[in-house]
Amino acid sequence: MSDQQYRIDEGMEVTLHFTLKLEDGTVVDSTRDKAPATFQVGDGNLPPGFEHPIKGLTAGESGSYEITPEHAFGQHNPQNIQRLKRDDFDEESLEVGTVMSFADPGGGELPGVISAIEGKQVEVDFNHPLAGRTLTFEVEVLDVKPATTH
Repeated sequence: MSDQQYRIDEGMEVTLHFTLKLEDGTVVDSTRDKAPATFQVGDGNLPPGFEHPIKGLTAGESGSYEITPEHAFGQHNPQNIQRLKRDDFDEESLEVGTVMSFADPGGGELPGVISAIEGKQVEVDFNHPLAGRTLTFEVEVLDVKPATTH
């Protein structure tokens, strides 16, 4: 049994609790009330902008980091807002703020938020809901160990 303290870096498996907050302190996502998150550094589960600040941390350490939009979910892109015909929606009760799933050309599904309803036009925003936001990423590292390759 080695007492070596591993630090977060490429090829490490990390178990941590995190809380993601908006500028005003609103919690967007958190593992505090459920199981901690376990991921392998570089596996794509965390955007690189979130992995970068926690590199070098070891079990038992915690920190709070401000992540700019460029390193989080990107800037809000006006081109990701599309106008669709009201007739294309089955829903009778369309409401601004409703999140809906739309088929994307690749056969997958794309979430979009109804951002405006004007007469026969419905405006749908396909930007990530956190695009353009600066986020606070609070972490408490529980465990860091070499990832086992399957």
